[in-house]
Amino acid sequence: MLRARELPPTAGLPLTWQDFQRPENDRDSFEDALARFLDVPSVQVECSGTACLLVALETLKRKSSRRTVVIPGYTCPLVPMVIKKAGLRIAVCDTQADRFDFDPDVLEKICNKDTLCVVPTHLGGLVADLSPALEIAGQNGAWLIEDAAHALGASWYHDKAGTVCDLGFFSFAAGKGLTLYEGGALVARDPAMRKALLETSRQLVPLRIDWEILRICQLIGYRLFYNPTGLSITYGANLRHWLRQGNPVNAAGEHFTQIPVHKVSSFRKRVGRSALARLKEHLEDNALRGRQRAERLSAIEGLTVLKELPGTSATWPTIIVALPTRDSCQSALAQLWTKGLGVTKLFIHDLSSYAYLRGLLPDIRIPNARALSERSLTISNSAWLSEDDFQSIVQVLETAARISSKRPAFANRY
Repeated sequence: MLRARELPPTAGLPLTWQDFQRPENDRDSFEDALARFLDVPSVQVECSGTACLLVALETLKRKSSRRTVVIPGYTCPLVPMVIKKAGLRIAVCDTQADRFDFDPDVLEKICNKDTLCVVPTHLGGLVADLSPALEIAGQNGAWLIEDAAHALGASWYHDKAGTVCDLGFFSFAAGKGLTLYEGGALVARDPAMRKALLETSRQLVPLRIDWEILRICQLIGYRLFYNPTGLSITYGANLRHWLRQGNPVNAAGEHFTQIPVHKVSSFRKRVGRSALARLKEHLEDNALRGRQRAERLSAIEGLTVLKELPGTSATWPTIIVALPTRDSCQSALAQLWTKGLGVTKLFIHDLSSYAYLRGLLPDIRIPNARALSERSLTISNSAWLSEDDFQSIVQVLETAARISSKRPAFANRY
């Protein structure tokens, strides 16, 4: 039986029917409006954040004989997939303890004369510490591609996240703040690089009407079903089905088999441009609510709450917490994951632990990334999460944080 209410795993920006209507003044493009929002000269829109990374890698590959891309051990599985699609080698760097930032000591050892680029990654709306990557990549003559797929609107000191490094990209996937259902934006600091990225896209990205029709239908579905009732059908039922099958990777939508690449229609861009006008207020509400909830969670003994680093400002679509042990995290998930409260995992595994990535990655040892993946979960920062529901989550976490050895019934399914 479907639940009457299902909260989204992240606090995405809802769409209105007005967003789908052609505005009276149709002169201002989505690209121009987004460039103003990011305070950059221009942006390049692609069909996904993954497609943006592919275009960036293909462009850099043409400019250098280097072939290795350095990525963190805790990130989206699509990242190593797109690196392989570009015909490049992968080097995986461990993260800092209880963070998703690069471990600087490991990063320094990994980077060398074959390093084409380093990809520092902002996750869950939080901004990574870019300083070590900027320094180490610079010492090795490597480019930096800033993965800001989760961080549109976040900031690093006086710059918007995603605009600090040589290149940066954003995602407009469902639930990531501003959405075209799927989509992405690519930025670069150097004018010559921006020209090269556009040329690569012209050569690499085809017009696929079938894919674009699908995305338009999905975008309309997002408007109809991105609410607590609609999500019980489109998200919650699928989640619970795969968990009953003992498949958390499918439950979290992380079993990727292809990387679609196609042009984005002017229709979806118009929808994005209209919604962009509401994004700043949406993010401000998220930040106020997220910081307050993060402080309340910080009072739980044994619970680590991932917070904003000094000089950064997050977008807070979700709140990431790490419990003391793998067992305590699984205990909390056993009680919360299927309850419709927006509690889930950011990524099910570290990169070394996805079965379908074996063969793509070199043999790696990333203990900090693995510990974070095993001990962390995320809490939706949606405005639809009531104070009573949030308090029920707090109570479960308080109890689970005291558990260190008792394994819940579904633990062996990981």
